[in-house]
Amino acid sequence: MTLRTSAAAYDAVAADLIRRRPQNRGQSNMVEKTQAEALTQPQQTTITETTANANANAQPETDTPSTSKIPPRPKKLRKLSPEAKSQTEAESPKPTRATAPKSSSKKQIVQVQPKLRQIPRIIARALSCEGEIEASLRHLRSADPNLSRLIDVHQPPTFDTFQTPFLALTKSILYQQLAYKAGTSIYTRFITLCGGEAGVLPENVLNLTPHQLRQIGVSGRKASYLHDLARKYQNGILSDSSIVEMDDKSLFTMLTMVNGIGSWSVHMFMIFSLHRPDVLPVNDLGVRKGVQLLHNLEQLPRPSQMEQLCEKWRPYRSVASWYMWRFVEAKGTPSTAAVVAASGSLQEQQQQQQQHQEQQQQQQPQLLESINSIINLGYSPFCFNS
Repeated sequence: MTLRTSAAAYDAVAADLIRRRPQNRGQSNMVEKTQAEALTQPQQTTITETTANANANAQPETDTPSTSKIPPRPKKLRKLSPEAKSQTEAESPKPTRATAPKSSSKKQIVQVQPKLRQIPRIIARALSCEGEIEASLRHLRSADPNLSRLIDVHQPPTFDTFQTPFLALTKSILYQQLAYKAGTSIYTRFITLCGGEAGVLPENVLNLTPHQLRQIGVSGRKASYLHDLARKYQNGILSDSSIVEMDDKSLFTMLTMVNGIGSWSVHMFMIFSLHRPDVLPVNDLGVRKGVQLLHNLEQLPRPSQMEQLCEKWRPYRSVASWYMWRFVEAKGTPSTAAVVAASGSLQEQQQQQQQHQEQQQQQQPQLLESINSIINLGYSPFCFNS
């Protein structure tokens, strides 16, 4: 009984196993595959980490290429201590390089410049000095060929008038806005009133009243100009010795502080009284007209243009200006006639221009500084040649 029961149970189990065999085989394969992958991945990770650690700890001695798929890491440079570094430098000799000798300066930039012609500097003396006129003519001939032709035509200038600065400045004020003959007449009476030219002193001029000056033909405005000049002498602002010793620029600044004395008067004073060699009266109508004719210009040059056009005349622009006056006087062309047609002479035309400048001066306040805007206030440009 027991054997039958056992045999029957065995047959039932066997039949059940046979029925379930395909499904169990598929599940068994999946389990086996999952177990195989689980076993494989930890091994690969372990191998990768082991290889990376080995590469990091290993000190490569040769540069043989690696057959591994993992790229090699760059070589690490060890930092040496100062003692080891100095010892290494002492053991390994440095390669020598040929270097150019160092100069004392930090940087020297060698620039090749074309050789320029060196023009010797000419130091001009007063035009009244012996031989100075001849030296000025030689310089002007070589500097300006156009001016050389004028020098050949006209006689050389002479600067032989000697007057004290105070007397010359007083004379310049008295001749303002007057024809030469009228100015000479008033000047003669003024000298008589002062007791001669030697008596034309600051204190004597201050003692003359406006009424006394008006009786000899001096206007009230000119009387105030004369008194202002005398007061600046009396206060020590100006003196004959300081005027003679000043350079051209300082002298121009100081003299234009005097009421009634403008740039034109200062230029004439510097040329004909002090005999300064390098004075260019840029506002003088005669000099401007001469430069216009000399360079064939359509219009009168402006003061700024005069400086540029006459630069070559340095340091004898006073002598060149003298030739410009002679040039305009002797030039009988329509261009000259256009200048003098309105009044009949260059001197009268210049006087009209001075009157216009004087009217503008009356509208401006007098300041205790250089009044450079006032121009063309002075005497006849040739009054000192008498």
